[in-house]
Amino acid sequence: MRLGFHISIAGGFSQVIPRALSVGCETMQIFSGNPRSWKKKPFKKKEAEKFKATLSQTSISPVFIHAPYLLNLASPNEELYVRSIDCLSDEIDHSERLGAPFVIVHVGNKLTLKEEEALSRVALALNRSFRKAENSIQILLENTAGQGTEIGFQFSQLKAILDQVDEKTRIGICLDTAHAFESGYNLSTLKGLDQMLDEFDFLVGLDRLKALHMNDSRTGLGSRVDRHWHIGEGEIGLSGFRRIINHPALVHLPGIMETPRRNDADDLRNMETMRSLME
Repeated sequence: MRLGFHISIAGGFSQVIPRALSVGCETMQIFSGNPRSWKKKPFKKKEAEKFKATLSQTSISPVFIHAPYLLNLASPNEELYVRSIDCLSDEIDHSERLGAPFVIVHVGNKLTLKEEEALSRVALALNRSFRKAENSIQILLENTAGQGTEIGFQFSQLKAILDQVDEKTRIGICLDTAHAFESGYNLSTLKGLDQMLDEFDFLVGLDRLKALHMNDSRTGLGSRVDRHWHIGEGEIGLSGFRRIINHPALVHLPGIMETPRRNDADDLRNMETMRSLME
């Protein structure tokens, strides 16, 4: 398994790759701009080209773009819904320019909608985004913890969305271990991990699984409270991550850690822990 972190773009894209290399990244995830603002600085062509050129001189692969947190592809508010579609299509374009083959996006919140209607709105938003940005970039839906009115915490919900997406070759899944555990999938045990993967394969298909977010959980099984924690120090635990990182169905996937970070020492500790678990 190729391991990496979400890397800050503070100071510009020229700072990203040195940061990634300093904490031992073999893969990485970034934002293409401020994830908490609709307003973005103009995307500079030369900066993107330099990033791609520098990236090609490293072994870091693949690179993932994480869509902004403000998006809600299920929103019943038409203004926010349209804005979310436009933003996601921009992210697809940015991803291509930066040489990142995947955009990861949270499924969304149904708010006042019924579940079925919300899932259909997500699929429609994806279809519209693909039409606005015609390239080979894949969108990866990230499973959620099921906190509040979140949808996408059950694999059956992910299936309902995927079934309504027109361009099947451009859609996949990023499985977050903390979110899965918090939503009720007990991947901390071998039996629970195998059961989860069997259900995922039956409903979604393991061929749709393109990446993992490797995060321990600070909250308990089925809590539906999203709290990432350091690898091996949470409820999934070291034995759980040893099984996950060495599982035959998962070992070929890139694993991105989104563990709490105060400084490089936190990332280096989590990386050392993960690599110590590899068999």
